[in-house]
Amino acid sequence: MHSSTHDDLIILGGTFDPIHYGHLRAVEEVRQALGVAQVMLIPAGHPPHRQSPWANARHRLVMTRIAVAHHPHFTVSSWEVEREGPSYTVDTLTALRQQRPDALLAMVIGMDAFLRFDTWHHWQRILDLTHLIVTGRPGWPAAELPEALRQALYQRRCEDVGTLRQTSAGRILFHTVTALEISATSIRSLLANHQSPRFLLPDEVLDYIDAEGLYHSP
Repeated sequence: MHSSTHDDLIILGGTFDPIHYGHLRAVEEVRQALGVAQVMLIPAGHPPHRQSPWANARHRLVMTRIAVAHHPHFTVSSWEVEREGPSYTVDTLTALRQQRPDALLAMVIGMDAFLRFDTWHHWQRILDLTHLIVTGRPGWPAAELPEALRQALYQRRCEDVGTLRQTSAGRILFHTVTALEISATSIRSLLANHQSPRFLLPDEVLDYIDAEGLYHSP
């Protein structure tokens, strides 16, 4: 049985290019559901799975900090931005686990990312370091999963928060959150076409984007 500690942590990584309310609302709902005080947002420095982000890592780190500056439960880590080489989640989680050996760690990922989770670097090791909270649509077809991932899900899935909280890592929980159909791609497209994405992301982040001239060219 896991005993709650002040080191328990909800983790959300991503390019945050830019960060928006879809990111923030989802992780806040998970935080409340799990009864965990802390959220750590981790902007990727050099994501290995996708093309290079439009904004450089420093801009994305600053925007993420601006987005949660007034939220006491949220912190931002510069770990991946400052580290050389590809931003592998397993390395970040290994470092966090060394700092918080007895804490509950729960990493939030979307359904689309979960369906490709077996392509992540040392993905099975990730499942030993943290719980996985998969947000998204209910009723998805399990047949979409690759066989290795289906087997991992069979062994690790839990149906409720209470069961997940019995251990500090290793379980997979599906959690439906408020569906906000916001994407960083659509925000960048609006800006490139000289249209306003206001109310899709925090005003302070949009002010920074405008001041730095980010995303204004296609």
